[in-house]
Amino acid sequence: MTEQHNPLQSLREGRWFKLICGASFQHLPAIRNLTLAYTLAGADCIDVAADPAVIVATKEALDAAIYVGETHRLKRLLPISSPLLMVSLNDSEDPHFRKAEFNAVDCPPDCARPCEAICPANAIALSGVIADRCYGCGRCLPVCPVQQISTRSYVATPHAIAPLILDAGVDAIEIHTQPGRLEDFRRLWAAIKPWVERLKLLAISCPDGKNLIQYLQALYDTIAPLPCPLIWQTDGRPMSGDIGTGTTKAAIKLGQKVLEARLPGYVQLAGGTNHYTVPKLRSLGLLKSHELFTKETHQSPPSANSKPLYIAGVAYGSYARVLLAPILEQLETPCARKAPISTPPCSLSTVVEQLPPTQLPQSAKLEDAPELLQEAVNLALSLVSQLKPSTNTMQIPPPIYLSQLSQHSS
Repeated sequence: MTEQHNPLQSLREGRWFKLICGASFQHLPAIRNLTLAYTLAGADCIDVAADPAVIVATKEALDAAIYVGETHRLKRLLPISSPLLMVSLNDSEDPHFRKAEFNAVDCPPDCARPCEAICPANAIALSGVIADRCYGCGRCLPVCPVQQISTRSYVATPHAIAPLILDAGVDAIEIHTQPGRLEDFRRLWAAIKPWVERLKLLAISCPDGKNLIQYLQALYDTIAPLPCPLIWQTDGRPMSGDIGTGTTKAAIKLGQKVLEARLPGYVQLAGGTNHYTVPKLRSLGLLKSHELFTKETHQSPPSANSKPLYIAGVAYGSYARVLLAPILEQLETPCARKAPISTPPCSLSTVVEQLPPTQLPQSAKLEDAPELLQEAVNLALSLVSQLKPSTNTMQIPPPIYLSQLSQHSS
């Protein structure tokens, strides 16, 4: 494949792939390694928390991916280029923007610790919740036998918008909202609007709810006209993609509902997406065929009256992270790191230079373990390649399901 990988072209062609690291996920080594692997596999966008240290780690990984991709022979589908760097903001309380917390002293001494077993992020230890690892999925809440786990939420502050765009240099912003929060959305949008000319993309993430379509239309009326493409992220079953096949049905159903409303912009699935999502979309005729999108390379972004009813892409969060978890866990074993790939020092932004060294932990880097790096890229490719048909001679890896990984590790 010789053409330049262009994220916005992927969006137009209906093969957009976004990695969601998590709006509350702040474990810097994991974010860096996930970003590296999925960038090498051809991701179009990396969506991270609006946290300076997280943005630093992500940008470092993007730079490392370019270097590794250009200097080492890795099996992959696409030429290496940087995905868009997106940060997520919320207009009010939202499950994506919270963390679990509890006082471990109050735990029963004979507790079986079901919270620790169910946590997909390994964010619960004997001392309590490891805040950087927790991304707010809430699975620990109902299983606590003494019901002492609570959540702490946070909301984006308007004064933080300008530094994110001007100093940290993000490419895209995603606003998380819910039906009925128009005034909250307008408050946040008023802070973003002065800087929107600097963005390459705007996304609005919304779950289903009463009068959803009317609400989305009101949001569009608030933000129009836009100087950049717009994505409607339909959040079917938030943070549930690693659970099973049923979650992808909710994701597709909501995507179809918004798609049929023919709002200006692109529709991208999230919330319950996994390895079953793309095959199901294809069977329903909701993805562009390879023949169709090769004819539409230069088409303009769709308008409300003329766009065909196709899903533009898929975002993966829980599933994408858990898929690579066995590889990232192996990185913690010193003997797994052999023959490190040297990467040049990355140039850091003004925001980066102001961070204390303790906020940039020196931990195991995926490129320092070449064999694990290729394994991680292969796993990422098994997901990315579903949306990105290859025109080169490389054999596309078959889908890998979490149940298979469990069997392999047992």
